[in-house]
Amino acid sequence: MTASVPSSLKSRKKPQQARANATLDAIFEATIQLLVKDGYPMLTTTWVAERAGVSVGTMYQYFPHKQALIYAVNERYLKILAEKIEHTCREAQGLPAAAMAEALIDTYWTAKTERPDVTRALYRSVVEMDNEALILEFAARTDAATTAMFATAPNKSFSDLQSVSRALVTVIFGTVRNSFERSHSEQEVSDLRGQLIAMCRAYIDSCVG
Repeated sequence: MTASVPSSLKSRKKPQQARANATLDAIFEATIQLLVKDGYPMLTTTWVAERAGVSVGTMYQYFPHKQALIYAVNERYLKILAEKIEHTCREAQGLPAAAMAEALIDTYWTAKTERPDVTRALYRSVVEMDNEALILEFAARTDAATTAMFATAPNKSFSDLQSVSRALVTVIFGTVRNSFERSHSEQEVSDLRGQLIAMCRAYIDSCVG
């Protein structure tokens, strides 16, 4: 399944040079800082430009309005997250399937909690936005990476590898996000992580062909 980016949320242009990339980095970081500080309703492109040290004209070269800016910020966030998961999946190839699942749990949990205020601000910023294309692209990348990883497990042979991989990803990502949103304590997170690993191991054992 695929979805196209809504035309109203598309960036006006993509950076072509290192200087332009540095400008976008400054704009994105300023946006995140203001989202964390004041929330989405109070954010304006003028304030972002001022905080990033760029002109409003430069802002409008890339983003026609703040919705397009927020979409781009979330797009970059999910791209970085997908890259982290892909890296973990490549590094874990050839490990036992249970160790693969544990590596995936650790990577996703770390990514969600290393800057918790940013994660929460980005969640809130897309509540009323059509971000289906972002979610589907992220899902496609993570599904491909995890399926390729689990295919290399030396001690398991799955009768339906793609379905097993998708189920594990859904359970792991859903559990981590739920724990994050409920602001579990360090001890609660540790306990839940242990239970999640045990659940994944039992599921993996039940799916051997």
